[in-house]
Amino acid sequence: MSAPRQFAFQHGGLERAEHLREDAAALAGLWPRARLMLVDEEGLAVFDGEPDAPEFVAVGDRDPMEQASFLGIEVEGGRPWFALPLAAFDDTPPQRLDLRNAAARWPALVASVFAQARALLHWQARSRFCGVCGQRNVFVRGGFAAQCPGCGGERYPRTDPAIIVAVSDGERLLLGRQASWPEKRYSVLAGFLEPGESLEQAVAREVMEEAGVRIESCEYLASQPWPFPASLMLGFRAIARPQAIQLGDELEDARWFSADEIRSRISDGALQISPRLSISRWLIEDWLASR
Repeated sequence: MSAPRQFAFQHGGLERAEHLREDAAALAGLWPRARLMLVDEEGLAVFDGEPDAPEFVAVGDRDPMEQASFLGIEVEGGRPWFALPLAAFDDTPPQRLDLRNAAARWPALVASVFAQARALLHWQARSRFCGVCGQRNVFVRGGFAAQCPGCGGERYPRTDPAIIVAVSDGERLLLGRQASWPEKRYSVLAGFLEPGESLEQAVAREVMEEAGVRIESCEYLASQPWPFPASLMLGFRAIARPQAIQLGDELEDARWFSADEIRSRISDGALQISPRLSISRWLIEDWLASR
């Protein structure tokens, strides 16, 4: 038995239509029917309507905006979407919402569009100049490439892979907490991939670094885009022999929990786990579902 995958940003979102990114005429033809996902400097979505019923800017007869990036086309209905930094827009809708709250309150499609827009615009804002010769880049391919007019170099949006893993010794689950987290919050362990490292190697290294636990094997389960600001969470389960925990520098605490202990402590408020928008919550619930 496994838990249903309820974490955020799983919706197929849009048909990204990569083949249209260099077709200026095709993008111009899509523009009048498009919706704009506006994102401010803090990464908040900016929109009309109410927080639980957002209304996004309909392009209509507006002239195409030079800084707008093409996100894709809705599979059902065919509506195109573009992303635009709020600073490049000539009006300011009244509502703003962060991505975590949007994931909990908005339809899955729109939340996924916001996640895509936020990650892309964050990369653009930090890729304005060529890292080789220093000249200002020009964004091409619908906003998905930064091209330097000086040396001709091209840069593409980056995604930082991170592993997140539910480690079990057969009877218990390993959970840890960072000092900055809310009181009583525990989660499965996670960390970023290092250069020249496989995913499996990253799982073993992170568990050893954070908790001093040596794993015997691991298995990939699922992934989640995590644009805070530009990560991809790669979810694993791992098996370890029963062994004592030896904390590293990254965690304030780590413990082995039985399934009954997790359930009872959550029920009486002594333990908090991640909200449902995160794959970390699903990894815990998936382990509990097998017990």
